[in-house]
Amino acid sequence: MLFQKGKLKVRPLEQKDENLLVKWLSDPVVLEFYEGRDNAFDLEKVKKEFYTEEEGMVRGIIEFDRNEIGYIQYYPLSAEERELYGYGTSDIVYGTDQLIGEVDYWNKGIGKVLVKSVVEHLVKTKQAQKVVMDPQEWNVRAIRCYEKCGFEKVKLLPEHEWHEGKHHNCWLLEYTK
Repeated sequence: MLFQKGKLKVRPLEQKDENLLVKWLSDPVVLEFYEGRDNAFDLEKVKKEFYTEEEGMVRGIIEFDRNEIGYIQYYPLSAEERELYGYGTSDIVYGTDQLIGEVDYWNKGIGKVLVKSVVEHLVKTKQAQKVVMDPQEWNVRAIRCYEKCGFEKVKLLPEHEWHEGKHHNCWLLEYTK
């Protein structure tokens, strides 16, 4: 197990989870917010994107009340990301991305518990001084959740992410220890 908070548990991603990722990342309702409805994943794409080694990348499955409901990843920022976001080399900065793939678990406060828990985990076990995310500017619900967890908007990233046929602005959100 990577970390746990009450009914929420995050465990390492395993090979057996590939079909869960296919299910979530081929659902248009989920894809509207993660990757785009024009970018559905099949098994081959899941294997390529989620099962290749990347230095420092930790991938996990989110469980709530013993049900597998989503995916999370966290990683130390690369030199390229540090430069883009405006961070030097001295701070310990981690990025994180997550999705709740089971839509029946949306709007129940689980995302807030998850984000607070991953931040706590990164500060405690990785000595992270900052944790960052870069949601698309239009994803107000996610941004509001992250702000409730102590993240602040620090920089607008113009045309930062390709989503559903066009580039979108993203917010760099930062949690500082």
